[in-house]
Amino acid sequence: MREYKMRRGEHLEERVPDMKAKIEDFFGEVSGTEEYKGSDLYVVEDPDNPVFDRITAGTVEYDGKKDKLGVDFVERPAEDVIAEGKADAAADAVDAKNDFLEECTGRDAKSRRDSMKRSVEDDAETPDNV
Repeated sequence: MREYKMRRGEHLEERVPDMKAKIEDFFGEVSGTEEYKGSDLYVVEDPDNPVFDRITAGTVEYDGKKDKLGVDFVERPAEDVIAEGKADAAADAVDAKNDFLEECTGRDAKSRRDSMKRSVEDDAETPDNV
């Protein structure tokens, strides 16, 4: 599961007032929920795009901090998708993921990547025994 921060000064609930509808618009019908860090995230068991096997997404709530977008994309092996003659779906899947993440977080792929790098660097600099 990856967690994504919002753009500075923005909040997830303001950007996406109806997370379930947003997920269904991008990936298909929500089939249930799954608990993650005390928050219920939406699950799409049969995504519209054949590249995806399963998608879990939603708002991860934190006390005293801004909520984050939690997402887990489970993808089928590329060989299987290509063998079925659905290679075009791979490009559509990448676009769907990036568009969904950008609409929810207000951050483009480069900004999200840079943020992830900074958080990994911050974790590496923090001693475990403090």
